[in-house]
Amino acid sequence: MVKLKNSTIEGFVDQPNADILAVLLYGEDTGLVRERASRLATAVVNDPGDPFRVAEVSVAQLKEEPTRLFDEMAAICLTGGRRLVRLNQAGNGQTQAIQSVLNDTLISSQGSFLLVEAATLGPRDSLRKLFESHERGAAIPCYLDDSRSLESIIHQTLTQHDLDIEPSALAYLCQNLGSDRQVTRSELEKLALFKGKNGRTITLDDAEATIGDGNPLARDDVALAAASGDQTALDHALIRCLTAGDQPTVILRAVIRHFQRLHLLTLKAAEGGDVGGLIKSQRPPIFFKHQPIVQRQVQQWRPQRLVQAMAILTEAELDCKTTGLPAEAICGRALIRIANAARPARKVRGPARRRHYPERTRPDLPSLRRFARCRARRAATGSGCRQRRWSLPAHIAATRPAERGRWKAGGSKSALARCRCWTG
Repeated sequence: MVKLKNSTIEGFVDQPNADILAVLLYGEDTGLVRERASRLATAVVNDPGDPFRVAEVSVAQLKEEPTRLFDEMAAICLTGGRRLVRLNQAGNGQTQAIQSVLNDTLISSQGSFLLVEAATLGPRDSLRKLFESHERGAAIPCYLDDSRSLESIIHQTLTQHDLDIEPSALAYLCQNLGSDRQVTRSELEKLALFKGKNGRTITLDDAEATIGDGNPLARDDVALAAASGDQTALDHALIRCLTAGDQPTVILRAVIRHFQRLHLLTLKAAEGGDVGGLIKSQRPPIFFKHQPIVQRQVQQWRPQRLVQAMAILTEAELDCKTTGLPAEAICGRALIRIANAARPARKVRGPARRRHYPERTRPDLPSLRRFARCRARRAATGSGCRQRRWSLPAHIAATRPAERGRWKAGGSKSALARCRCWTG
């Protein structure tokens, strides 16, 4: 087992230890995995394209022939020298076959070297645990470039082309690159070719012209849109990232980092700090066009709500790795929940105010009968109650606004109360 520090990984990749039989390259940065695998292959065999010294074994072939990996490692190179066996897209299902190779003493005497490439592996994955614990194996993580390593790559690449860069352009590149090492290098090479002989300093306009719309790595746009509650911008940015090949877990981690920064800023602002000054002092620096947006988000979110949002995002990342459900759907659902939580609460109107009408006082049955007799006597003889000028019962007239005017025209309430029809 060889424990590699970050400072010793690059040296080990260029010149691996002689007692190491197999190396595992894993991580979310697939470009960095391929880059280090190519360097390791060149260090083991001078020509990685030599078919006599290099053999490639796929996972499908290993499932059909479980002993295929062992046979390739035990084979002797006819042209002399070490033999390289490459296994791509490995997982926990190939742990047993690799363990049998590492434990065999015959293979160690042949001088063969096993190079395994895998995707993201957790600490509990059996394949990763095997390489980290075995004395003849080594595990090299390939994480995404942080701000420091990304700035180093940018300066290194541009220096090779005798180019300088403005701080604003550097901040823009750091915001839009870093998910894939090979993509980062290709984008920087494109930027250097674009600049050509038109000056020696790369400006923000140069960076936006070459990487802006053509760069699909818009994870920061996803984070900003989710924290602002802009579902339309969130949908567009998420589609751009997924179309470009970004993994949902990578997108979620970018959003988590943004919310962690917001949480730190809100806590410092609650202590009395100046929000604008806090944003400008952030390292890595926040892109200047995003600073007003971040300032509004700091004023919009509370620390407790930010903790809840980060819990939702962390749970979504875990579900993407463990549930087996479509990771894109899980990521999109979590981001929509965050965006809905970021939107200002709508004012809920209470129930419509109703006019207060007097409670209906329905008369008893004898009173209704007396009223009917009064109306019939008035129709037959032309006499009867003079106070009743219309036939609507009093309890309806008292409760319907449209009839109140007729009530007033027909007489007062007290006059009707004195009528024999109602009082008897």
